[in-house]
Amino acid sequence: MAGEVEFKGKGQALRLGVQQELGGGPLSIFGAAAQKHDLSIREVMVGVLAKLAEQFPDLEFRHRISLSKREMNEKLQGFDPRLGQALFVESASIRPDGGITEVLDRHDRWRIILVGESKHQGNDVEKIRAGVLQGKNKDQDFMAAGNAIERMHKNVLEIRNYMLDERHFPYVVFLQGSNFATESFDVERPDGRVVRVVHNSGMLNRIDRVTASNLGRDINRNYCENIFVKAGDVEHMVQVASLFCKADPWKAGEMGEVMLDVAQTSLRVIADDLVVTGG
Repeated sequence: MAGEVEFKGKGQALRLGVQQELGGGPLSIFGAAAQKHDLSIREVMVGVLAKLAEQFPDLEFRHRISLSKREMNEKLQGFDPRLGQALFVESASIRPDGGITEVLDRHDRWRIILVGESKHQGNDVEKIRAGVLQGKNKDQDFMAAGNAIERMHKNVLEIRNYMLDERHFPYVVFLQGSNFATESFDVERPDGRVVRVVHNSGMLNRIDRVTASNLGRDINRNYCENIFVKAGDVEHMVQVASLFCKADPWKAGEMGEVMLDVAQTSLRVIADDLVVTGG
């Protein structure tokens, strides 16, 4: 797909290409830059790609920013001709925040091994620390949480459709902001008043709005390897997104470690289809 492939190659050549394109910054996400909050998930993802190229020098990887609806439909048609028929906008595609990382298998097929997204919702902590009151009358410490974050479900479902024939599902979402707090904590205003952020408040917390993407499994865990669930007499292969939530911004190193673990899990699951399994 023209314009979609950002980086492609194996080993040293790929790592040098990444370094030249992005100035070397992402290559240090597990070192000097690991504590940074301001690296985009795309930068972290490309840093992970460079790590994979280092760990598996004989494998060929690529990173792209989008996946077209036409490509998804063609894959679905390959499963069953009844699927993948509806397409109204030729240019329709999905563009996960961090992009899509793939590996070339021994059958010359590109296999998805990592998809990353990062979403922020809930600025209450920042507002409280700045002494800014919210709400219609500007007299509240908190703003009722919105639902914009639910848009991530579309991308998860599209990748899930595309990967119906896989035994892994490497979709990672980093959720941050007061709407994704996992424990209660206090925040001090400039005037000294202490405000309690209650993590299980119905007004604030939106974690329950996103766990449809992981079938209600625990958050902050790697669920890349699919599981099988028996419902009545029917057995289903379950593809679960890995959701990582907290109130504070995710650091580059934290995201990098999680995504590298997920990508390595993908490679382990499909190892039999790879030319080599790395060292």
